[in-house]
Formats: sequence, C-alpha cells, structure tokens
Amino acid sequence: MTAQKTDYFGFTIPLMELMGLIPETLAPGHARTRLPMRPELTNSRGVVHGGTMMSVLDFTMSAAARGHQPDLGMATIDMTTSFLAPGEGDLIIEARALRVGASIAFCEGEIRNTAGELVAKASASFKVLKSHPGGD
Repeated sequence: MTAQKTDYFGFTIPLMELMGLIPETLAPGHARTRLPMRPELTNSRGVVHGGTMMSVLDFTMSAAARGHQPDLGMATIDMTTSFLAPGEGDLIIEARALRVGASIAFCEGEIRNTAGELVAKASASFKVLKSHPGGD
C-alpha cells in the first residue's frame, strides 16, 4: 500500500512532508502554509528550531514566486532570516513575490504564531527554472 503524498502546490517535496507542513493557499505572488507544532521540530528549549522555520520559509517563498505559473521550479540563491520571537505552537507562514523576472525572483516572507505575533521574517532570491519533473 502506497501512502498518500501531500500536494505542495503541484510538487512532491519529501522534506516538507516529513516536517508536516500544510499547504493552504497559492495565488499569483502569494503563498500561505501552516506548520503544526510537533516535538520532533523543536530545539533544546522546546520551541520550533530555527532551521525548521528557515526551511518552511524557503519553500513558501519559492511557492509565492511561482504562484503565477505553478509548474516553474525555483532554486534558492540566497536567503536572510531574522528571528524575532520563539516559535511556539502552530505557525502560519505567508510569503509574497516582490518581483519575478525571466531568471530571478525576489520574495519576502513572515512566520506568525496563532495569536498573530511576528516570529520570523525573511527575504530571498531564487533562480527561476523551467518546469521539470522532481520539483523545488
């Protein structure tokens, strides 16, 4: 029996599946995902690990960049992340594409807790890749 795979806005992404990331919305220039809290995602202080938050920001920003053309791939060129509060409880990730050119996309994203408090902010640039099997 084969397990059902999550559709990450048109792609299968094993790391996001492992983390339990839930894709919520994708529109031109915008993406929203949700990360339910799980003990496996935490650091030694019991809050969501910074690397986990960076990974879900990276994916959600890349999704926003391809929101106008979901079959595009994205490869991260660079990413800057600022952590403003501990990642406690379920987290909501929202991202916006600031500019998508023929070869590079620029995005920003935020993580908020369920109370709406800002937990982390990021900006990133991505190489735009032509569609190919395998995904982001």
